[in-house]
Amino acid sequence: MSISATAVRFDEHTMWVELTDGRTLGVPLAWFPRLLHATPAEREVVELSRVGLHWEHLDEDISVAGLLAGLGDVTRRGDRAA
Repeated sequence: MSISATAVRFDEHTMWVELTDGRTLGVPLAWFPRLLHATPAEREVVELSRVGLHWEHLDEDISVAGLLAGLGDVTRRGDRAA
């Protein structure tokens, strides 16, 4: 069975994702800096797919599998080797 998102909403500190299996996941916005710093209007422009959530304007993609695994933003801004 494939679990996907059916809805997403936000409060001041949390993103709430409703899933097809009836669960609702609450994840800290701090896990996703692009969403944390976005306006409420920007957060509302989300596309739901069978694999995750996508915000075109914010260049943010979040997979349901990653949320279920407890993963936040996996992009890293580290120093490059010389």
